Amino acid sequence: MSRRNTAKKRIIPADPIYNSKLISMLTVRILKHGKKGLAQRIIYQAIEIIKEKTKNDPLYILEKAIRNSTPLVEVKARRVGGSTYQVPIEVRAYRGTNLALRWITKFAISRSGKNMPLKLANEIIDASNEIGNTIRKREETHRMAEANKAFAHYRY
Repeated sequence: MSRRNTAKKRIIPADPIYNSKLISMLTVRILKHGKKGLAQRIIYQAIEIIKEKTKNDPLYILEKAIRNSTPLVEVKARRVGGSTYQVPIEVRAYRGTNLALRWITKFAISRSGKNMPLKLANEIIDASNEIGNTIRKREETHRMAEANKAFAHYRY
């Protein structure tokens, strides 16, 4: 981390088709080797699959999935007097959204299935219905924070 000045927050441009910042954030998470066009194509195909399967607005489903999988608290390692404690801290909104997107893409990639758009669409639908690996990860994070509530006074 720089000692001189804090890093400036970058402005996220909205994606060209749906004019949504969430989709452009998701594009960055799926992006590999700078192939942004491929990442966008995967997301747009996943959105079409969501539209077919749910007969609802796919952007609403995506927002609901991210809202459901956003953690409220997480644990952070903190060294106090030679021992390390897992200290529960509250998650800010932007970091929570980033964690949710990261988990959705991670578990979509690890899912068994034919192609990436289908796996991503299924993971988003599962997260919006509050089932699946992403929701389990959020619950696990909350459980860890609850178990280490005794060390909350080490918060900084």
